[in-house]
Amino acid sequence: MSIPTYSRCPAAHADDPRPCNGPVDAVRVIDRTGASATGCVLHGAVLLASLDGGRVYPLNGPAGSAIAVHRLAQSLPAFDFLSGAGR
Repeated sequence: MSIPTYSRCPAAHADDPRPCNGPVDAVRVIDRTGASATGCVLHGAVLLASLDGGRVYPLNGPAGSAIAVHRLAQSLPAFDFLSGAGR
C-alpha cells in the first residue's frame, strides 16, 4: 500500500503561498455538510477559520495538533492569506 505524497497538504488553498507546517495529514477539518480535508496545522487552521460550523479532529500530527489548529483558527480572519497575512 503506497501513501500519497503531496507538495502541500490538501487543506492548503491554491492562492495561499505559505508552506505546510508539520505533517500534511496532522488533522482533518470537517465542514457542516460533512465534507472534509486533511491538513497541516497552518492550513488546517486557515480552513477552519474560513468555515462556519467547522470541526477539527486529530489524525497523524503530534499530540495536541487539533487543539493547536483550533486555537490558531480563533485568531485568524477567514481566508487570511488574501489580506496579506500570508504574503
